[in-house]
Order: sequence, then C-alpha cells, then structure tokens
Amino acid sequence: MTTAPTLTLNDGTELPSIGFGTYPHDGEDSAEPTRVALELGYRLLDTALRYENEEAVGRGVRESDVPRDQIVVTSKVPGRFHGYDEARESFERSNANLGLDTIDLFLIHWPLPKVGKYVDTWRALVDLQREGLVRSIGVSNFTPEHLERIIDATGVVPAVNQVELHPYFPQAELRAFHAEHGIVTQAWSPLGRGELLEDERVLAVANAHGVTPAQAILRWHVQIGSVPIPKSRSVERQRANLDVFGFELSDAEIDTLSSLERGRLWDQDPDTHEEF
Repeated sequence: MTTAPTLTLNDGTELPSIGFGTYPHDGEDSAEPTRVALELGYRLLDTALRYENEEAVGRGVRESDVPRDQIVVTSKVPGRFHGYDEARESFERSNANLGLDTIDLFLIHWPLPKVGKYVDTWRALVDLQREGLVRSIGVSNFTPEHLERIIDATGVVPAVNQVELHPYFPQAELRAFHAEHGIVTQAWSPLGRGELLEDERVLAVANAHGVTPAQAILRWHVQIGSVPIPKSRSVERQRANLDVFGFELSDAEIDTLSSLERGRLWDQDPDTHEEF
C-alpha cells in the first residue's frame, strides 16, 4: 500500500498530495471503488452533489477499515444552490447523503459569474467552517478575478482551488496566483485526454524512469505543487496512479511536460460555463 505525503493548507489542516476521483462511470455504484481506493492507500476522495453518488461514496467510507479521521472527503456546491441560504441547504443535503460525521473539504463547484451569487455562496461556506460544520473550504474553477472578489469581500482565502490542469493546460499564471495567496491547486482531469498518454514527449519522460505515461504526468503534478485527482475503473491503474513517490523528474523533464501547453481540452471557461 502506498501512502501519499500531505500538504498543509492555509487553515492548518493536512491534505494528501494525490486524491481519488469518484465521478461514476456509466451509472456504476461508487461504494466499491471508494472502498478499494482506500484499501490501496488513497486518503483524499472527491465527490460532489452534482455527481449524484455521495451516498455511495459515504457507504464506501463506512465499509472501509481505514479510520474515518484519516480520510479527507470532498464535496461541492452545485450552481442551483448558489446564494447564502441555498449553499447551506446544499451542505445539509451533501452531509445527509454522505452519512459521515462531517465534510472535510467543501468547495463551490463553479463560480457562475452570470448568476452573480458566488460571493454570497462563499460567505455561507465561511460560516459553515466557523461553526465547525466543515473542516476546510475552497472553490473550484475560479479565476484570479473570482478569487480576488471573494477574498476582498470576506477576508477569507480559499484553502483550495480545484481546476482543469494537465500538461496540455498547465495554468502557470493561476498557479502563481495560488502560490502568492497560499491556495493549494487541485487538478481535475489531471491526465487530460487519452492522446496525452500517447504523446511522444510524455512517453520519452516515462521511459526514462521505467514508469507509465500516467505516472510520469502525475509525478509532474506533484513536483509543480498540484494535487491531482485521477479516476480510473481499473484497480491496477488506481494502484499505479498512487505509486508516484519513488522517482523524481528532472527540471528539464518538468519543463518538457509544461511546454506541451495547448489550452483547455474541455471548453469550459469559468467566465461563461454554466453548471446547475
């Protein structure tokens, strides 16, 4: 079993440096993949009310032999619950679905600037944390402009911003903003599309270390300070994805992977994307 090192968030809590994405595949029950992931050594789980699998993820946690206090469970507020009261209701629903003692990391899923309620939504998360109902709070898919607005309005800096990030979209400017403000970068879609795993430059880096292309990319994430959240149906790939702490990429290899930039793969610009 591999155990990932942890990072310290700006609120003093610890976050594993790699997580397990639970977004369901073709309607599958997420309980067993969650239980297996914990057995393999994952301690950071990522779900959302929008995924409609919180109940199964919570069941997987309860069925696991891993002590609850060693597991970081993340969920997110969907767009239809933007607003102060609505965000608190979203928490109540997610907390009930999960059936756990608390939500360890609670995020705003998307900013939805057209709706214009993400500041009030953030105020609700700030109060939930102050009341001890959630351990850590953060956001997802926020740009520097969105981040500055909620920080200026509340004085509270998110612990985490979870965004699309991979060698095809390394987000250097946003990561620099995070570093300046003490925000940990999490990466959804950390491996990008399948073509990234077949890119000759990725293969060259992987072959130099005797690892898989996915392991090389995930190690790139770890070394640039990003917390990747890969997901896979395969137990063997789940195991391999966690096993990225026994080798180190050179600065030149980091630069090679970072130079693959071509932009977003999913056409989800936070300034315009709508998710409810």
